[in-house]
Amino acid sequence: MRLLDVPWTPLAMARSSLTWRSALYLATSAVWGLGWFVVLAVGLTLSLATLIVWVGLPLLALMMLLWRFGAVLERQLVRAAFGVRIPSPYRPLRPGRNPLAKLRDMAVDPATWKDLAYLVLLLPIAVAELMVSAVLWLAVGILLFMPVIVAVDGGKEISFGHVSYWSGDFFEALPVSVGGLVLLVLAMYVTRAMAVGHALWARLLLGPNGSQAENQALRAKTAQLRASRARGVDAAEFERRRIERDLHDGAQQRLLAVAMDIGRARAKLDEDPEGARALIEQAHSGTKEAISELRDLARGIYPAILTDRGLDPALSGLAGRAPVPVEVDVDLPERPPAAVESIAYFIVAEALANIAKYARATRAAVRVAREDAWVVVEVIDNGVGGAVANPEGGLAGLADRAATIDGMLIVDSPPGGPTIIRADLPCTW
Repeated sequence: MRLLDVPWTPLAMARSSLTWRSALYLATSAVWGLGWFVVLAVGLTLSLATLIVWVGLPLLALMMLLWRFGAVLERQLVRAAFGVRIPSPYRPLRPGRNPLAKLRDMAVDPATWKDLAYLVLLLPIAVAELMVSAVLWLAVGILLFMPVIVAVDGGKEISFGHVSYWSGDFFEALPVSVGGLVLLVLAMYVTRAMAVGHALWARLLLGPNGSQAENQALRAKTAQLRASRARGVDAAEFERRRIERDLHDGAQQRLLAVAMDIGRARAKLDEDPEGARALIEQAHSGTKEAISELRDLARGIYPAILTDRGLDPALSGLAGRAPVPVEVDVDLPERPPAAVESIAYFIVAEALANIAKYARATRAAVRVAREDAWVVVEVIDNGVGGAVANPEGGLAGLADRAATIDGMLIVDSPPGGPTIIRADLPCTW
């Protein structure tokens, strides 16, 4: 709840726009509540009275749609006033184009009737909030501006009808303004308390209950994992094709050339030993190049140094091959699981590759540390910034990698830099 994020100190509350937005909402929601009370009282009474001639049934359905729409608007008002986001509590409607079936789903949804209860109770609650707000803020205004009121009145006595409520001059009224400041602080506290209470009440009636919230969170998590898995399958297929292409165009062609050189050398071995020697030397050189390409290809699949020695040496090797100076700081009391090490390694590898291609940076830093139950990986560069995790880009693929173990990846790259790529990876799951 953003309203509770603001400290309960007078200066912080005075500076926060949420305080004044809350005060404005509490002072004006009675109008909104009165309007809905009249609409619902007239509409529901007319609907129930005409049910006997079947006219009231479509009117009642229309009223149900109307108060659900009003509840949607109220959720937006609560978010704008208090900074509180209330998730939609409604059950999903059945697919298809049958409006009667959809209306039936709405009618049996408990959230529909909680919306009605909220709008019916909004008027008395809003009137009580308005009365408290009006008394407090009117008193604050009178006390704060008492010297101005005395100066405008032009006399020593200020009266309303036959009742005198001040007798004094401008300077005698100045201490009263101090009391107005004290009352202003009290008014902000009372407004804050009423706003918190109203927000909690709105969340109770307009938001999902505990089981609904859990189900929505599970559905969102399932959808996220399903999308991440699909992208992971696509990435794995793309990687398989890349490896196949690299083998076909690289090492396979070199080994084929080696076999041809050896065959030609064998044919010349008796007639032209020197020519055969040159072909054997050429085949030997081609063999070493093929081995180097295969080693690079294997390193791209999974680096052996990561398995043998861990993250620190593996990341130092990446930093040593980077085109810009890279400072590496690995602070892990013990080796994390292999999946975490692998994902951390490839996040750093992809980030350093992006720095080399796009960032125009002059230096970078890599930090890996243990924070509670998480391994935190940060890659920072002083480049031009503007990095975005596009759905088709490498950063999105890294986010999918992190999501496979319930981790998350954050990219902070404003135009002009610096760029910060941070991944939080759980050590246990």
